[in-house]
Amino acid sequence: MIDDNCEWLGISRLQLMENAGSSIARTVLEKVGDLRRKKVVVIAGLGNNGGDGFVAARHLASLGSKVTVMLLGEPSSIRTEEARRNWNILEKMVSVEKEIIRTREEILMMREKVVSADVIVDAILGTGIKGEPREPVKTAISIINESKGLKVSVDVPSGLDPDTGEFKVAVKSDVTVTFHAMKRGLIIAREICGEILVVNIGIPKEAELYVGPGNLRASIKARRRDSHKGDFGRILIIGGSEKYSGAPALAALAALRCGADIAVVVAPEKVSGIIRSFSPSIIVYEYPGGWFDDRGVDLIKNIIQRFDSIVIGPGLGLNEKTRVACLKVLDIIREYGKPVVIDADALKIISDNVHALRGLRAVLTPHRGEFLTLTGSSLDESLSLEKKIDIVRSYAKRFNVTLLVKGPEDLISDGDRCYVNITGNPGMTVGGTGDVLSGIVATFLAWGNDAVDAAATAAFVNGVAGDMAVEEKGYHITPEDVIEKIPFVFKKFGLP
Repeated sequence: MIDDNCEWLGISRLQLMENAGSSIARTVLEKVGDLRRKKVVVIAGLGNNGGDGFVAARHLASLGSKVTVMLLGEPSSIRTEEARRNWNILEKMVSVEKEIIRTREEILMMREKVVSADVIVDAILGTGIKGEPREPVKTAISIINESKGLKVSVDVPSGLDPDTGEFKVAVKSDVTVTFHAMKRGLIIAREICGEILVVNIGIPKEAELYVGPGNLRASIKARRRDSHKGDFGRILIIGGSEKYSGAPALAALAALRCGADIAVVVAPEKVSGIIRSFSPSIIVYEYPGGWFDDRGVDLIKNIIQRFDSIVIGPGLGLNEKTRVACLKVLDIIREYGKPVVIDADALKIISDNVHALRGLRAVLTPHRGEFLTLTGSSLDESLSLEKKIDIVRSYAKRFNVTLLVKGPEDLISDGDRCYVNITGNPGMTVGGTGDVLSGIVATFLAWGNDAVDAAATAAFVNGVAGDMAVEEKGYHITPEDVIEKIPFVFKKFGLP
């Protein structure tokens, strides 16, 4: 995720790989001292961990070491462009010996060279492990563990799950050089990690603070060939009234364009036909009258269990019966444990009834004026970004919800984690883009994401879609223009 966000900020993966690999070489130099004539074996996998090892090998050779790189697999199978580029450099270097290891038998033939090395750099798996290592990796790990030389692991000892700390077969390192931040698994399995060094490789804090394509990649739900209707989310939108018919339709269309399978709007019969007219893809369940009231509540009570996430508020209205009915529906949503996006008129109702948020898995999407009404606190532009983030975090924690505060930069927090979204533009001040955002948030919630991840990723997608719409049409856009660009956001970042 962080690599994707760095790329988006303008820091290439190649830069990060160079920094990572050179830090490995520096660590070896610090531990060993004079590297001239020292035998160094770099055992590398086919991913970016191996790429870091290729860079380390180049630097170690330039320091006078006798370096052998053992690649566990075919060079043609190296998985990333950055790793391939660094392998191609090694292929031109006569000062680095290269061995291609395809089978368990071939790594066994290299056993003596590995065991007798002064230094072994473990650049096999890193954080990319999925399940127990297969051959020839499994045997390579076993041989590394036989060596009395200095064993240095790149990012994570190969075989160790970086999140859980679990392992069946793993390198027992003397030194683990991990990048940017400590991994939880290293703390849990400290006994096999040796000395742990956390190294800065030039990743700025903005790569984690600012929402980017890495967040999007981490939040999408993979589509399998045997997927069925409904697997990618059933979204329920509660909204619409005699005055406002378009808002819930926009939320529904945004959810569908984002990848939800089904979007159902519950609305009064007086506007149900108008909502249906937006698209035959929108399903509308209607109840009598022109405003949300207890008849709508009864309908929702009977169908809510079918849905994965809820949006409440777009075009809902604010008459007294609607206010009472809205609070009743929130009780039902709490009872069923459904994640909910609270927007527009529902936000205004909540502002007078903050207690109704208790126990909800809720994302609130106020603009800065609504945030002032909700909290009594201003996010004035004179405040620093850090101060505004602190304010949003404090209220998210107080209300025990996720806040997505819309503005020139969107501020997102669940009271613990915080994100800033810097996509979007002044053309998105047009009415309805907030309804679009709500539909996108609901889709990411339906896919099983944490509320703060769903909110942050949705803000990014909404903003990029708005930027693409403005690039094509100028600032004179409509919410429908933003909706139509949503699929192209995924395509832009190479996602299905």
